[in-house]
Amino acid sequence: MQGPQMFPADTVAAIATAAGRAGIGVVRVSGSKAAQIARAITGKNLSPRLATFSRFSDSAGRTLDEGIALFFPAPHSYTGEDVLELQAHGGSVVLRLILQRCIELGARAAEPGEFTKRAFLNDKIDLAQAQAVADLIEASSAAAVRGAAQSLTGEFSRRVRALHDCLVDLRVLIEATLDFPDEGPAILDLENIAHRIAETRECLLDLVQNAKQGNLLREGAQVVLLGRPNVGKSSLMNRLAEEEVAIVTDIPGTTRDALKREIVIEGVPFHFVDTAGLRESDEPIEQIGINRSWAEIRSADILLHVVEAAQTIHLADERIHESLPNAPKKILVVNKIDIFDGESEVHGSTETLRVSVSAKTGIGICELKKAILATAGWQAFNESPFIARERHLAALASAMDALDNAAEQLSHPELLAEELKIAQQALATITGEVSSDALLGEIFSRFCIGK
Repeated sequence: MQGPQMFPADTVAAIATAAGRAGIGVVRVSGSKAAQIARAITGKNLSPRLATFSRFSDSAGRTLDEGIALFFPAPHSYTGEDVLELQAHGGSVVLRLILQRCIELGARAAEPGEFTKRAFLNDKIDLAQAQAVADLIEASSAAAVRGAAQSLTGEFSRRVRALHDCLVDLRVLIEATLDFPDEGPAILDLENIAHRIAETRECLLDLVQNAKQGNLLREGAQVVLLGRPNVGKSSLMNRLAEEEVAIVTDIPGTTRDALKREIVIEGVPFHFVDTAGLRESDEPIEQIGINRSWAEIRSADILLHVVEAAQTIHLADERIHESLPNAPKKILVVNKIDIFDGESEVHGSTETLRVSVSAKTGIGICELKKAILATAGWQAFNESPFIARERHLAALASAMDALDNAAEQLSHPELLAEELKIAQQALATITGEVSSDALLGEIFSRFCIGK
């Protein structure tokens, strides 16, 4: 961890539950004035960690509500400071009145993510765990919840820190030879160092693969359905979503604008986009839809090029295929095989997959979902992958590059030590042992207020 670093000694308060009406709502207070605010609102000295039924009063002694008060003295609290939680009825007006009373008594309104930021600064959690809090709240599937929980319990951090410590040990060994150059050749075992770098790289590679899976769980992938009018894109969208989300008719050009829907496949969220049929058109509104289709195509992670089953490929399909950008991964979806009494088939590698389906009957849809997962890079793990962000992947990639460079500098101890230092510092940014104020501000500004 980064060592004790106490947050400024002010007190913050916020409504910690979602907006709207509910059975219970929570106002949370953290800071040195939490105990004083508790006495003023409840009229009691609260026992630590004991739920106490209380009346919550305003400045004139009038009852605002009745509920449960909980007090957690520092350092045994979420933030590491004195924390007060007032559990009232979940009406927006009553919660605002209780929050306003806390502010009258010396607290200020908390900023987004400020409670978790204080927990990080007070060494209750590291930065990877702090981000896992937000990931757990935002999780869109059970698999994403399990992955975020893995990171929140510190498993991701422990593996990062273990690699970090291995690099520290290597640096100590190598830099000792730089401090005592006359004895360096006698004590520096290059073969052993090369072996340890290789072992560390294998462990890092395993962590990278797990983190990539976790990043896919968190971010998902954008999948764009494209093709000529009336090839069955909207019907396929409905079949994948398992509900009628797109209008389906025999009239070409029915889909005028991009229709978006998140569809979860085996726990992985995919952001599907059904686009307007691609063709030459002089009709102004349809042309706008076609232009928007190409914009979605250029920003996609995966393209599903939908064509009709037929004896020969339609010339317009070939033109569309030739116009597609190189970057997104592509799957050719041959639809309407029910018309030709065809069977579901999957051909090619993950680079050039061809899947035969019938959006009308559902034939081949399971195979198509598997193909989408494979194309996105999803692999079934025995354990839940850690939820990881682009920031984590970039840090792991930097560490991997530095390790690879280190392996090439065995005969140059100074350069070897420097590359190991770069790898170590890259890993340290994940847990927050090395972090800038700008980075922290960016991370915690994305949290909800009250957390």
